[in-house]
This record gives sequence, structure tokens and C-alpha cells, in this order.
Amino acid sequence: KDVQKEREPHVYLSKEEIKEKIQSYNSSVTDKLKMTLNANGVYTGFIKVQMELCRPITVQCSQGRCAPSSQETAFYLPDGCVNTLHISSTNTVREVIEALLKKFFVADNPAKFALYKRCHKEDQVYTCKLSDREHPLYLRLVAGPKTEMLSFVLREHETGEVMWEAFSIPELQNFLRILDKEENDQLQLLKNRYAAYRGKLEEALRGVLKPG
Repeated sequence: KDVQKEREPHVYLSKEEIKEKIQSYNSSVTDKLKMTLNANGVYTGFIKVQMELCRPITVQCSQGRCAPSSQETAFYLPDGCVNTLHISSTNTVREVIEALLKKFFVADNPAKFALYKRCHKEDQVYTCKLSDREHPLYLRLVAGPKTEMLSFVLREHETGEVMWEAFSIPELQNFLRILDKEENDQLQLLKNRYAAYRGKLEEALRGVLKPG
């Protein structure tokens, strides 16, 4: 179960501290995704982001990905899909979200999405939404390379936070179609369940009322 955690204060590191942390980080890396410190103090590296999207995304078609008559298509992204991004220490959360959507050819407004950090501590999972101005690579560096200590998750904003004005009319209509289908599916399941109960009850009654 996710537990909301208090936002931790940002600790600013000196250039020497950053250099030492990068050396320590690289010595612990097992997947060759190391960090590189540049002469200007900016460092680059990799982060992995798990996609946990409940609503369909709108994908921009390119080079035969879709039918010629269609420019965009909406579909559900497979749950648990993980994407690796190469970023720098100057890249903000907002820029990371935009880069992820661009990599997947997603045409949706980036304002619909939020980046979360997930930490494991004392057999509990703490999840905290990151602000647009935070720097994911810094968080990765401080936590170390183990995803058990820190991982990143892309989600839609919570229902109460959704900026519905950021959705296009076709997208909203598509959501309504999906909701109608899910409602009809659930209704049919309930009808089938109660029909089965009725059949068993009628069968039991026939057995009780049968002349002996």
C-alpha cells in the first residue's frame, strides 16, 4: 500500500561532495548505467521510470504506425512498462515528463501527468509526488543506484487534480465511451451472477416441493 510521505528538504551538495557521490554511485552500479561529471559541474546519467497509467493515452502516428486516414490513436499502455531516460542534473521533473511523452509519441498535454518517487523503508512503500522544479537525477544520485531505495513512477494526476480543460473533445468523448463500456460490462456480470443464483434457488425449491 502506498503511504504519502512528507516532502524531504533539498540538501545542496558542494562540487567535491557531488564528485565523491558520483564515484560511489558508479562503483555500485550493476547495469552499466553510470553517471558522468562534466567540467562545468553538470552531471549526466540514467533514470528508469515505471509507467502506471490508468487512462488511455493519445499517440501521434508516424511513419506507418497507424492507418493512413488516422493521425492519432488512443490506447492503454501496458501496466508496469519501464522506460530508461538519459538526462542531466539540470533537467526538471516537468522536462522529464515531456521527454517521456515524446519518446512514446504521446500527444496528450504534459499537464495531465505527474512524476512520483517511490521509496521502500521498514517494509512499507512511501510514494510522494514530485514538484515540477525538482531534479530527478539529483534524487537518483543521493539515493544510489538501487531501485529498492528509490524508483520513479509516471501517473496521471489524481481525479480531483485532473485539469479536464487540458483534454480535447475527442479525448473526453473517448473517456465517456470507455466508461459506458465498463458500466455495461459490470451490469452484465451482475445480471449473470443473479441469474445463476435464481437458477440454483429454483432448482432447490423444485427438490423441496417434489412429491415424495
